[in-house]
Amino acid sequence: MLSAREPEGNDRRGAEAIPSAHGRVRKIIHIDMDAFYASVEQRDNPELRGRPVAVGHPAARGVVAAASYEARKFGVHSAMPSVTARRKCPELIFVPHRFDVYRAVSQQIHTIFADYTPLIEPLSLDEAYLDVTENLKGMELASEIAEEIRTRIKAETRLTASAGISYNKFLAKMASDQRKPDGQFVITPKHGPTFVEALPVKKFHGVGPATAEKMAKLGIETGADLKVRDLTFLQQHFGKSGPWFYWIARGIDEREVKPDRTRKSVGAEDTFREDIHDIATARAGLQSLVDKVWRYCEANGIRGKTVTLKVKWADFTQITRSKTAAAPVASASELAEIVELLLSPIFPVSKGIRLLGVTLSSLDAVDDRDASQLALAL
Repeated sequence: MLSAREPEGNDRRGAEAIPSAHGRVRKIIHIDMDAFYASVEQRDNPELRGRPVAVGHPAARGVVAAASYEARKFGVHSAMPSVTARRKCPELIFVPHRFDVYRAVSQQIHTIFADYTPLIEPLSLDEAYLDVTENLKGMELASEIAEEIRTRIKAETRLTASAGISYNKFLAKMASDQRKPDGQFVITPKHGPTFVEALPVKKFHGVGPATAEKMAKLGIETGADLKVRDLTFLQQHFGKSGPWFYWIARGIDEREVKPDRTRKSVGAEDTFREDIHDIATARAGLQSLVDKVWRYCEANGIRGKTVTLKVKWADFTQITRSKTAAAPVASASELAEIVELLLSPIFPVSKGIRLLGVTLSSLDAVDDRDASQLALAL
């Protein structure tokens, strides 16, 4: 269990561990690499160090895949259109992505993780959960394990990582944002509920801008506001997400760290501030979703055959349309073409569109050579 000597933030007074529903208190570490793609580019090119860098394409329809901390000071962030990023930071330097390099570095980092625990759940190339309740080093404090891992990452890759340590995944994820970059933060069982109560809901992992706006309209601005709402209220307003919000508002998250999870699909969706009625606006909204899905596929070396378009109408009814290609989708432009084929037949619409989503499934791993051959074959 989390030791009484585990610190909360910089506080080493600690707390007595509070058992979870299954009677065991976990030690979970969330490791998050600092501005990973951009940091790799700055590491490998000394001329980029200390300068605002964006990984991505500067073209009008380009999107920022990652931004250095120097660029973030100007408000540049991932998923931002390149033209917007350039407007915010005229001195921004765009560099093309090198996902083969990022994957190789990520593998180095995961090799370090494996020296401490077999329970590693990767979320992406640059972040992962580790369950170190029972660890291979026999170390008592999860905070010391996190510190040792971060030291090794810096020594072996010349990159920095931040860490969050807590008794569940939600709080470990929240903790890793507290001391960025190149820091770590611990949330003990005693301090977990009060930490959540003080946190603005817009900073909760899993609460996007649209949900945060909806919560604000309901008078929910902080974890404390969320905690006073009963389960029935939250289910009424947030559907299947209601129970999740109910429990995390109390600092409770029973999800286990699942190593080597096989992802069956990758998707992205967006709820619009105003309902969409014309196809041009729908296309523009879908392009960012296509880019987001494809960035994940590129970063993780995967491809898929089945493309699904999700449409949620203003009255909250929804439809899905799917198409399965003969071969794995080989490029972002091909993914966009299939999405367009699924989108066009639903227009003109008789009611507004509240949400659009794009999902790619029937996934399989593919290396860069296979991807090039697929593109040539098509």
